[in-house]
Amino acid sequence: MFMHNKRLQYTVRVAEPNPRLATLMMEQFGGADGELAAAMRYFTQGLAEDDPGRKDMLLDIATEELSHLEIIGSIIAMLTKGVKAQLAEGQMKEAELYQLVGSTGTSAKESILFGGGPALCDSAGVPWTAAYVDSRGEPTVDLRSNIAAEARAKIVYERLINITDDPGIKDALGFLMTREVAHQKSFEKALYAIENNFPSGKLPGVEKYANMYVNTSQGEGDTTGPWNSGDQWERVDDLQQVMPADGGDGTASVTLPAKDKKVATKMAERTMSDPTADPTTGADLGAGPGAGRTKGGDMGGAPDIHSAPAMAEATVGK
Repeated sequence: MFMHNKRLQYTVRVAEPNPRLATLMMEQFGGADGELAAAMRYFTQGLAEDDPGRKDMLLDIATEELSHLEIIGSIIAMLTKGVKAQLAEGQMKEAELYQLVGSTGTSAKESILFGGGPALCDSAGVPWTAAYVDSRGEPTVDLRSNIAAEARAKIVYERLINITDDPGIKDALGFLMTREVAHQKSFEKALYAIENNFPSGKLPGVEKYANMYVNTSQGEGDTTGPWNSGDQWERVDDLQQVMPADGGDGTASVTLPAKDKKVATKMAERTMSDPTADPTTGADLGAGPGAGRTKGGDMGGAPDIHSAPAMAEATVGK
């Protein structure tokens, strides 16, 4: 059960309306790395969590994320207060209102449908979706995803701070940004409180493949480091050594029942290509300048405009 405290977790002081800035702030309201996505991610994880410590932590942080949604939404509401009033009361002339909607940087959806107030959209007006919640129900997976989500949100807040000179907004965003850091620390501690947390899940990796580093991008720029060299790795530079990795012939096969095998054979025979055929195709018949080499130039294919005869003809024409 939730109870709402009418005081914000952090005071919002906006110096002046700025609808364009409000549009950018929407990214942390209804965007992929925004506060609503974080709250829903941790809340649903917490409901399904069996460990009492992780459950308590997830529900604590989920609830705090809702308070952060309230803060960023309040910032947006203050930044768009003038636009919202003008659209609602219609005191400006039609042309002025039309210009107002376009010049603020808000989308028509935000201005007309939502009246300039905060909506569950990102900065491009794309509606929020539950697809942003990427939980898998395995704590070692979800905690790593949560750590990454907090890190991404921290970077978005950094960028929002950098594009405003409003001291009150900077102050509030700095608080929100720093809470992302604190949450990341909590998730890190929870992850490493799980013994044998890598690799994720119950099943162990196959030992001979777990130590293999395959250098598949070769050429200038090749670099070595602890991520691909040293005692932990068996580095493979000759790709023929691991193609295929299991030592088989590298083909795909399946054992079909007799009735399916018979039908599959018939289908293969019906759709078999003839490597000796060279039919005239639509590309040959409709070929124009720049089509490259086509079959039977006298059958409709136009000459290449960069060919010597074509260029000579063009020169004479001038």
